[in-house]
Amino acid sequence: MTAKIIMVQGTGSSVGKSVLVSALCRIFAQDGLRVAPFKAQNMSLNAGVTPDGLEIGRAQLVQAEAAGVAPTVDMNPILLKPEADYRAQLVVMGRPDGTLDSKEYPTRKARLWGVVTGALDRLRAEYDVVVVEGAGSPAEVNLRQGDIVNMEVALHARSPVLLIGDIDKGGVFASLYETVALLDNRERALVQGFVINKFRGDIALLEPGLRQIEGLTAVPLVGVLPYFHDIYVPEEDAAIAAQATSSPSARQDAESLKIVVVVLPHIANFDDFDPLAREDSVQLKYAREAGQIGEPDLIIVPGTKTTANDLAYIRETGIAEAITKLAASGTALIGVCGGLQMLGATIADPMSLESNLGVVQGLEQLAIETSFGEEKQTNRVVAEVTHGRGLLEGADGIRFDAYEIHMGETHPLTGTGVRGAVPSISVKTRSGAPADEVVGYSSEDGWILGSYTHGMFASTRIRRLILTNLAQRVGRSWRFEDESFSQEGEFDKLAALVRTNLDMDAIRAMMSR
Repeated sequence: MTAKIIMVQGTGSSVGKSVLVSALCRIFAQDGLRVAPFKAQNMSLNAGVTPDGLEIGRAQLVQAEAAGVAPTVDMNPILLKPEADYRAQLVVMGRPDGTLDSKEYPTRKARLWGVVTGALDRLRAEYDVVVVEGAGSPAEVNLRQGDIVNMEVALHARSPVLLIGDIDKGGVFASLYETVALLDNRERALVQGFVINKFRGDIALLEPGLRQIEGLTAVPLVGVLPYFHDIYVPEEDAAIAAQATSSPSARQDAESLKIVVVVLPHIANFDDFDPLAREDSVQLKYAREAGQIGEPDLIIVPGTKTTANDLAYIRETGIAEAITKLAASGTALIGVCGGLQMLGATIADPMSLESNLGVVQGLEQLAIETSFGEEKQTNRVVAEVTHGRGLLEGADGIRFDAYEIHMGETHPLTGTGVRGAVPSISVKTRSGAPADEVVGYSSEDGWILGSYTHGMFASTRIRRLILTNLAQRVGRSWRFEDESFSQEGEFDKLAALVRTNLDMDAIRAMMSR
């Protein structure tokens, strides 16, 4: 069996490719087909872990969830995790495989093309439909020689291509026209339909432009998707978080809990905090400068791909000083993954795996030390709260699903001048195997907490206990309503919106040619 295939490419980054692929995966799954997403190469610090402990982009995990299938490494065989402006960690088939310098991009095809085609061919042998996502734009002519993710994939699979453009950014007609114009004849023949995304207003105003772009390119329009803000699908790029200032649904009153997430230069897995943003009683803000932190009830230091370098950055910008002063005055503090490492006394990288800084001083909020080694932990885990005080008051013994993606091992210190470090969260299963290892520490009173577990806030019980304890501490009086959010429901809402506004019959006809 060879699966039918459709590919979504874009006129640029952040135009809606990932969300449209999620929608198509859901639609085909609702139609009774077994569907898999595929993206040859992701460049993102927002990653996740498959059930067998392999690392892939979060977008493909989300798309697999939309499709109702278990994610596999074949869905994203190549992952690039930026470490600097010109260098990225290379993850091949879910495992670290050195680094890739920007100068190597044109020659990467010789090294990685067989990995890409092998993964895609295996998916097509197993599923009824494969929905493929491109990256950036296929019209980046300077990168065409080393392409392993856009038109080269479409040519290999002989896949029809939907080209999506974001009208909210402006210039959508020029972007669609110029993208097609820069393709060669073989590639242009694969572009079977245009999709315009994030439209606001009366579609009748678009009609002249729609007819003209179809006439100029001989590519039909298959749909105009409206701008929406009431459907939640996790975004792929950290740029989304960096642009955010607060959660759109938050209550903006004196009773709201004020939570600040520090935006690090290499912030990773920023969607850890989306469940907090959905809480009506929370004002969630992302702070890129010390002056943006203000006087919150809780500060969160997120994960990062380059802990020591990002720690140096927050020191240089004054963010570190603001954090330590607020913590000293009683502001609650949570560190996630790299944020946990930053909260400790020292971070050592003797093999220069992440930086050339050697041993650096942490923020000294927890009496722990971290040392980097070559082994990288990528696991789905079941974790358990073992010290229910402060932020975790009442959470003793509660277990939650999470995942870990990190370099480095962290251990407690004794006899130091920094705050204590009480083991507070332990892993009980790791990638399905029994385990018993501390992955989280807190101060003795529990108001400073650090953990390697990504996904902790996705646990309704843990999240709401943390928020309830925080509210009581700062004198807020409110209570939660019953949990109403359902990611399954959000996927269904997205699928319904896309069915209404996209010509699915035309798309199915493309896939059957």
